[in-house]
Amino acid sequence: MLSDRTYMRQDYDRRPTPVVMWIISALIAGFVLQNIFDRWLGSNAFTALFALSANGARHGQVWGMVTYTLLHGGILHLLFNGLGIYFLGRELTPLLGTQRLLAVYAAAAIAGGLAWLAVHFFSGGTVLIGASGCVAALFIVFACFYPDREVTFLIFFVLPVTLKPKVLAWILLGVDLLGFLFSELPGGPFDTGIAHSAHLGGMLAGWIYFRYFHANNGWDRAPSVLIGLPAWLHRKTARPQNPASPRVSTKQEANVRAQVDRILDKINSQGFGALTDAEKRTLDEAKDLLNRK
Repeated sequence: MLSDRTYMRQDYDRRPTPVVMWIISALIAGFVLQNIFDRWLGSNAFTALFALSANGARHGQVWGMVTYTLLHGGILHLLFNGLGIYFLGRELTPLLGTQRLLAVYAAAAIAGGLAWLAVHFFSGGTVLIGASGCVAALFIVFACFYPDREVTFLIFFVLPVTLKPKVLAWILLGVDLLGFLFSELPGGPFDTGIAHSAHLGGMLAGWIYFRYFHANNGWDRAPSVLIGLPAWLHRKTARPQNPASPRVSTKQEANVRAQVDRILDKINSQGFGALTDAEKRTLDEAKDLLNRK
C-alpha cells in the first residue's frame, strides 16, 4: 500500500535544508548577480549598492554592513569562502543550532565591516567585499570548541599539512596582524589588497561569542578558551558559602529524572543546539538537585 510508505504519510520527517546550504546559496546568488550587472552589462552599480564603502556608509547605506559578504572578487574567492563555511558550519551547527550560528555569522559580518570602516573611512573609493571575516569567526569558534583536534588540509590542494586548530588560529591571527600593520594601514610598504582588518574583526566576534555567550552560560560561567585574558585582569570575588540544602524527596527526584530523560532524548535526536534556554536551565538545576541526595 502506498499509505504504508514513509514518504506518503503526513507525519513523514521532512528535514529542512541546513542553514549552511542557505548561506552558501546566498553567496552564489550574490556572485551571479554581481557578474551579470557589473561584468556582463558593464556597470558597477550592483557592487556600489551592496558592497561596503566609506562613501556608502556616509550616505546611509547601512545594509552594506551585511550585504558586502554576498559579493566576491572572483570564483576562487567564492570557492574558498564557500568551502570554509561548509566544513566549519557542518561541525558547528549541531553545537550551536541554527539561530546561534546565524547570529555568529551576522555578528562577524558587522564586526568585520566596522573594523574595516575604522581604517578606511577617509580613504576614498575602496570597497569591502567577501565573507572571509565570517569564515574567520566560525574558525575561531571551532578552535575554541576543539583546540587540540588534529586537522589535515591541503596547501594548494596538493601538500597535506596536519595542525591543531589552536595552533592554526594563532598563525592566522599573526598573519592578519602583520598584514594589517604592513599592508592595509595607510602608508604600508606592501599593498596586497586583502582586508585584514575585516578578518580581525570577525575573529574578535567569534572569540567574544564563545567566551561570553556560548550556550547562554553568562558572563562569569563561560567555558575555557584557547585565548584567555592575562591573569592580572581577572578579578577574584569571594563566594558565599551555601547553607545546607534540603534532601530531595523520592517523588521530586522521579519528576526531575523524567524531565532529564526527555531532554536527553531530544539531544540524541536533534543535537544540543536544539535545546531551548529553559531546557538548558533544567539540566543545570537537575544536576544541582540530584547532587543533594
